[in-house]
Amino acid sequence: MAELKTKPTALSAINYLNTISDPNVRQDCFTIMDLMERVSGFKPTMWGPSIVGFGKYHYKYDSGHEGDICLVGFSPRKQNISLYVLAGFPGQAAMLMKLGKHKAGKGCLFVKRIVDIDLNVLESLIKESMDFLKIKYASK
Repeated sequence: MAELKTKPTALSAINYLNTISDPNVRQDCFTIMDLMERVSGFKPTMWGPSIVGFGKYHYKYDSGHEGDICLVGFSPRKQNISLYVLAGFPGQAAMLMKLGKHKAGKGCLFVKRIVDIDLNVLESLIKESMDFLKIKYASK
């Protein structure tokens, strides 16, 4: 099996976020980092060169593919901030309807700015996603 590219590194999340040229996006990312650290109880860790992650879990799919990844995380991308908080837990769709302006992929949320979303709903998404993943992959 090929080695996973997205794995924890010793790089500093703070140093990474300080390289973001847009001051508004940089501030949004620091706000998200503080929120995820508070809710998760984990310190930020760089996963690969561009994902700020919190905690980790081991997954194993029915296909046999397995690995470790952060419980929750985010990455500032060119068009949006990608938030890795969608685990498919019950009630997720209802929460997303209350979140505010966003786009959703299979496992991540895309937001332009955090002023467009309700941070209390994001906090609930983070918590519920982590709780769901801990249960889903506890015995695998």
